[in-house]
Amino acid sequence: MPAIPKLPSRLHHTAYTTKDMEKTRKFYEEVIGLPLVATWSESDKVFGKVRTYCHCFFGLADGGALAFFQFADKSDDKKFSPPIAETPFHHIALKVDKETQEAIEKRIKTAGYKDPDTFVLEHGYCRSVYIKDPNRMLLELTLDAPNTDQIAKDRKADAHATLKRWLLGDHTSNNIYR
Repeated sequence: MPAIPKLPSRLHHTAYTTKDMEKTRKFYEEVIGLPLVATWSESDKVFGKVRTYCHCFFGLADGGALAFFQFADKSDDKKFSPPIAETPFHHIALKVDKETQEAIEKRIKTAGYKDPDTFVLEHGYCRSVYIKDPNRMLLELTLDAPNTDQIAKDRKADAHATLKRWLLGDHTSNNIYR
């Protein structure tokens, strides 16, 4: 097996577009609790044309961020904003502790969110609170199970074998934690 290369230290940011930066700011800062840590007002030549945009970063505890662009020109918004998939299998997941998850759930309720825009799944290896942001993207706030270290060790030990088995057609669940 080849030597494992040095891994990136953390996610710096992941970026998305928004049509309404103020609704996005209010959601991520006031409901979810991520502070607005930087706002860049910029114009750059991108794909053959000068594009003017606002770029906001909402901070995570490890120094990473979720970032959003809003374009001044609506044609840029149309060009660079992909349709949001209305599926739970396309989402942003953030790790939280129990206290943080409970506080966010209270703010979600206070803000008036309810099904189908928010729901909870008990995966066995984690408890996940899901909520759709103002852009209709799904955000997952994940609380690891108390035995997460053992679970991670188990899944790492059989990761390649399970993938190979699955790709060959054996789709038997290995989630023994539910």
